[in-house]
Amino acid sequence: MDALNDVFVNIAAAIRGLFADSHSFSADLTINIIVFIMLFLIMVVAALFLSLVERKFAHWVSQRPGPNRVGPHGWFQFIADAVKMLGKEDITPANTDKLLFKIAPMILVGVTLMAFGVIPFGEGLVAINLDLGIFYFIAISSLSTLALLMAGWASNNKFSLLGGLRAVAQMISYEIPLVFSLLGVVMITQTFNLSSIIEAQNTIPFIFLQPLAFVIYLIAGIAETNRAPFDQIQGEQEIVAGPFTEYSGLRWGLFMLAEYGNVVATSAIAVTMFLGGWYGPEFLPGWLWFILKIWAIIFLMMWIRWTFVRMRVDHLMHFAWKILLPLSLVNIFITGFGIYLYDLIILRIGG
Repeated sequence: MDALNDVFVNIAAAIRGLFADSHSFSADLTINIIVFIMLFLIMVVAALFLSLVERKFAHWVSQRPGPNRVGPHGWFQFIADAVKMLGKEDITPANTDKLLFKIAPMILVGVTLMAFGVIPFGEGLVAINLDLGIFYFIAISSLSTLALLMAGWASNNKFSLLGGLRAVAQMISYEIPLVFSLLGVVMITQTFNLSSIIEAQNTIPFIFLQPLAFVIYLIAGIAETNRAPFDQIQGEQEIVAGPFTEYSGLRWGLFMLAEYGNVVATSAIAVTMFLGGWYGPEFLPGWLWFILKIWAIIFLMMWIRWTFVRMRVDHLMHFAWKILLPLSLVNIFITGFGIYLYDLIILRIGG
């Protein structure tokens, strides 16, 4: 089992062994390029496969036919979708801000890919082990708001602009309780390093110490990824497809790629902060436990999407500011009081 746990670490060490100096600039650059390619492939494959899995899940929940023609039981449908998307014409409307219009989806994908860089998929399996890992993740993820606003503004379409403004209002509002929900875990561990936070859960996952924070994070995370019942930026009955209305072909596909990439990244942070990361029974390697936990969170998000109806936009904002934000502050207060009592008891026992 140790060999399975360290398989990717050993592969990286073998690649470094091909160089005269295993820690030279060339060796580091080679490893970084390979890691970048692997993270990009993970995001692309996850987006394509999740788009199919979600339709299968919707078919099961809604009791209606899902993809069932291409391949066995329709499991090759995502390949047909990818080919169709790549073959569609890339249309740029005449009166758009062409520069912003074209780079907005690229920025969104780039931001998502950068967020993956600090996620520890296993012990030692992290691209960049930053001491401020969770701080970096939140800072980078918040830039996706800018890309959606750019897409809505540059499209020169009132529905696109309205969708972009909705995205800004929604994502900024829900980002605050999301950050506060993670603060309780940081208070307990006294670190921003994601690997250290996972190591602090070797005995008990923080979901048992921070159940309220986990629920708040899950709700706010769904809102941050713009998925139902929080999909206000593309309310079909009101604003068509929001900031994506004027996009077609591969550029539209990049938005969908970023959306599913954000779903995976948000689930990975939930696993890291609340579900013990790579820790699990020893009959499976740690990195596999991490992946299975991510899938569990993704299925939970899908279940929520296909069960609850879309919220009205004013109810959406009220829910963030009047319910989630006060609850997150209460959780911080309770956590601080619990840490104070714990330290007081330990000091008294020690004294």
